Amino acid sequence: MNKILTTQIWRFFLVLLAQVLIFKQIQFSEGALKYIHIFIYPLFTLLLPIKLQNSLVLILSFIMGLLVDWFYDSPGVHASALVFTAYIRPLIFGILEPYEGYNINDVPNFNKLGFGWFSSYLSILLFVHLFVYFSVEAFSFVFIFDIMMNTLLTFVGSFTVILLIQFIFRSR
Repeated sequence: MNKILTTQIWRFFLVLLAQVLIFKQIQFSEGALKYIHIFIYPLFTLLLPIKLQNSLVLILSFIMGLLVDWFYDSPGVHASALVFTAYIRPLIFGILEPYEGYNINDVPNFNKLGFGWFSSYLSILLFVHLFVYFSVEAFSFVFIFDIMMNTLLTFVGSFTVILLIQFIFRSR
């Protein structure tokens, strides 16, 4: 359990630093590219152990979201989207649960549960996270086109980067 805790603490700080120091600086401004943003900070919540207490997942997600909000000068937008993502995470685990179930220390990644399972898990939760984020940011469905364009194009960029991160940092 101590190794899992240490890993999660390191992951928290590395994901936060990568998001605010690297991916915040990447901005596109031409045509449809202006809708692309790279968000990897949901990866922290998505990679928490499956059997971790839901209340702890919500609290950790709230802290991560608040810190990202602080660096992005967006009061509560990232936090609300990440807490919602953490809230529906157990539902997605239930939907995607394999026949043999989950082990007590399983961490949702493609090494433990397979690439297909992880891709489904990541795509569902990342899409929901981004849709909630851009909906809260716009705060009106009058901007549904912008919300959907931001969600779809950011999803493609973020999904690709997160999969690359998973391939690069996978445990052997």
